[in-house]
Amino acid sequence: MNVEYLGHASFLITTLAGTRIVTDPVDPAGYPGALNYAEFNESADVVTVSHEHKDHAGLRVVKGNPVLITSPGKFAVKDAEILGVATYHDEVEGGKRGRNTVFVISSEGIRIAHMGDLGHVLTADQAAEIGNVDVALIPVGGNFTIDAIGARAVADQLDADIVIPMHYKTEKCEFPIAGVADFIEGSSDVVREPGSSLELTKETIPHGRRVVVLNHRL
Repeated sequence: MNVEYLGHASFLITTLAGTRIVTDPVDPAGYPGALNYAEFNESADVVTVSHEHKDHAGLRVVKGNPVLITSPGKFAVKDAEILGVATYHDEVEGGKRGRNTVFVISSEGIRIAHMGDLGHVLTADQAAEIGNVDVALIPVGGNFTIDAIGARAVADQLDADIVIPMHYKTEKCEFPIAGVADFIEGSSDVVREPGSSLELTKETIPHGRRVVVLNHRL
């Protein structure tokens, strides 16, 4: 399985059988001048959308006729199983910014959790529903989502072996959020990949906690 960081909270996950899953496609046109990632403009088999804000629901940038998954529940597309778990975009049960769906993508014996714009540490019931994961894609920028401290807590709740940070300030994102440095500070096992992709197999996933920082492709 290959995990490629497109930018912001958007990833392209490609299974060994070739199934292409895009998470939270970012539409730069939704925030002119503040969100300057390039458009994806490629095809996919599946698109997951954690919530309807324009920086996460840019469906127009994805080509083809993908299966769209936007809600909690259990889904199966080709060789991938997808579990949606209801959470919130803030710490007051959606009172500020509404709901958020965490999606767990499973294929080849690997479980990847995309946390969307999670705005709170998980409840015990939410963590149990998600279950332990091999890889967690977690927002770390704060302000609109959990911050570095919250992201570490969520990674612990899910017992994630690999954590890939997302939704943080970059040269392409002018949102009032923190960069990635706050999250990786103090982590004992940090890998900065030279590119945007990480190749995964069940056998090569480390036991323990590794933070992997990917460069955005877009």
